[in-house]
Amino acid sequence: MIATTSTKLMTAEEFFEWANRAENSATLYELVDGEIVEMPSPGERHGTVCANVAFEFGMYIRKRKAGQVLTNDTGLIVRRNPDTVRGPDVTLFLEKRSMDQLESGHLKRVPDLIVEVLSPSDSFGQTLRRVDQYLALGVPMVWVLEPEERCVHQFRLKELRKRFDMTDTITGNGVLPEFECRVADFFTLPGDEPTRMPS
Repeated sequence: MIATTSTKLMTAEEFFEWANRAENSATLYELVDGEIVEMPSPGERHGTVCANVAFEFGMYIRKRKAGQVLTNDTGLIVRRNPDTVRGPDVTLFLEKRSMDQLESGHLKRVPDLIVEVLSPSDSFGQTLRRVDQYLALGVPMVWVLEPEERCVHQFRLKELRKRFDMTDTITGNGVLPEFECRVADFFTLPGDEPTRMPS
């Protein structure tokens, strides 16, 4: 991540207005402790894994007839004074809402699950900082997916991290009622054999 220069610390509201100006809209940004940070473009593999996760969640909420899946680095306010706005890869809410109830700005509600997919520019340490912020916000569960290793790390407050591999089935673990999915479905395309992804 590349920090940009800033004359003063921004609020989340000021950041939303700034990031959506025409001259800034082509680049992804986050707000970290009031300072603007440019985010690198993650690439094809990362985008495919994110889409697979969103697809599984989409089928899940359609079956429940309630819930909401967000992608495209939708801004989530995770801290105030100074403000931090993260852009999770996939965000899931279980509550029933209509399109008319959705905000035009950054998310202020606490999600039920957040998924981060490691990209080539991410370090696990950087991602763990994000995980800690999500859990401190009150998010019940966070998944970190590693496309290179084809595994899922599950984080819950006051619990040890759990790892799920390609032969495992992952469940909602008390957070997502009746959800289950093969880990392999996150890391394969139609017709793929569920093997380790080449480096």
